[in-house]
Formats: sequence, C-alpha cells, structure tokens
Amino acid sequence: MPLFKLRDGADLHYEVQGSGPVLFLVAGLGGDGRWWGDNVSDLARQFTVVVHDHRGTARSSLSRIDYSVAQMADDALQLIEGLGYDKVHWCGHSTGGAMGQVLAIEHPHRIDRLVLSATWARTDAFFRRLFEMRSLMLRELGPAAYLKASALALNSPAWVRDHDADLIAAEARSADTIPVPEIVLSRIAAIVAHDRREQLQKVRAPTLALCARDDTVTPLYFTEELVRLIPGARAYVLPDGGHAYPNVHGAEFRRVMTSFLLES
Repeated sequence: MPLFKLRDGADLHYEVQGSGPVLFLVAGLGGDGRWWGDNVSDLARQFTVVVHDHRGTARSSLSRIDYSVAQMADDALQLIEGLGYDKVHWCGHSTGGAMGQVLAIEHPHRIDRLVLSATWARTDAFFRRLFEMRSLMLRELGPAAYLKASALALNSPAWVRDHDADLIAAEARSADTIPVPEIVLSRIAAIVAHDRREQLQKVRAPTLALCARDDTVTPLYFTEELVRLIPGARAYVLPDGGHAYPNVHGAEFRRVMTSFLLES
C-alpha cells in the first residue's frame, strides 16, 4: 500500500496508474480516491493518473487537526513534489476543485491545466445552510443518518432509484466510512470557510469548469461564477447526473476532459 510521509509525519495513501502527462484526480469532501471508480483506469490509457486519499479520510492518517482547504492543498502539493513532478494537470471535484483553486493561485508553476468539477469560489447562504444541516445530522443522528441524507443530496433521483441496494450496503459500513465524526465536521467547516473569489483573476492555467445542470450541492451558478472570474475559463454543462455526475456519465466526463487536457 503506497504511503507518502508528509512533513508533520502524517501519511497520505496514493496510487499511480498509466503513463503520459501527469493528471491528479482529486476527490471531494469524502476524500477517498476510490470515489473515481473506473475513471482512473480509463484515463490511465492516456495519462499518468495519481489519486490520493485526503488526510483524515479512508486509508490516510486520521489526523485530529484543524482542517482547511489550504492545508488540504498543501498536503497534495507535498505529494506532487515528493513524487518528483514539476507540473501536473489537476482535476478536482468539489472540495478537490477548491484545493485546485488554491494551488493555481498560490503555486501557478505547479498547475499545467486546471479542471474544476462541481465546485465553488465562495460559500453562499444555500451552501452554508446545506452543510449546517449535514453537520447537524452527523452530530445528532450519527454516521448512518449522515450518509443516508448525503446520498439524497449528492445523487440524482434516478441514480438513487436504481442503486438502493448499494446505498443500503454503504450505510451498513458507516462506522468504517466515518470512523472519526469530528474529522468530518472539521473538514465541513473548512470547505464552508473556502473563499478565493477575489483572487481567481490571478489564475493563469487554462481552465475548464464542469458541472451537471441538476447538481443540488454546487448549483450551476457556482460554475458560471468561476468562468466569469477566471481569465479565459470555459464551461461544459452536462444535462443531468447530480453532484456525482463523473460516475454517472463517466464516458462523457472523460471525453470532454481528455479533449481539453490534450489541446495543443
């Protein structure tokens, strides 16, 4: 199991597949690199794909720290440098997209092309209230209820209809998925605090913002704002798929992203 040792001694679990230009695929709040599913092996046909579990999640160290998006981005930067990469393509989904904004602003020489998937520049009242409710459910009702509610927010109704057994199985593993609720609560506080709206004009990496029109976690207007604020950015909007659209419409997600990343 490949582990990368961070400066403070914590471990990041990571995996590398394929060959070609280096592409970091960075998951959202759940932080588990396995979230990308078959997208990893398919993209590895053309890219060196790196996925990692965020600190505090999955197979990485369950550090009890004050989490922030900047800290998550710095962990990933240490991994980029530790693996010997000078510059990488970055595709960050949701929280991973917030991390990508930080790196593109503060370490522009490290980001070649930037894909921002279902993410946001600054929290608004809707986003804050959504995550206040999710935090309340985790604190008061526990991990199983949190995962049950999250599935309804993250996925489209049609996907939930067709994957009831998968969701039941995931809820049964809730104690393993969320072994330390306090860490999840700290990570939620970190993403609610994310605000790079006034700095996005500094992004120089060619940028593609992707989302699904029916996403109810990071609504379409967040993507529209990113495209307005990042010089030269463009958007691609899928008609449906919810917040987890890369695993619903994987072939289209990969087609659009690959075309963008391989542009001359």
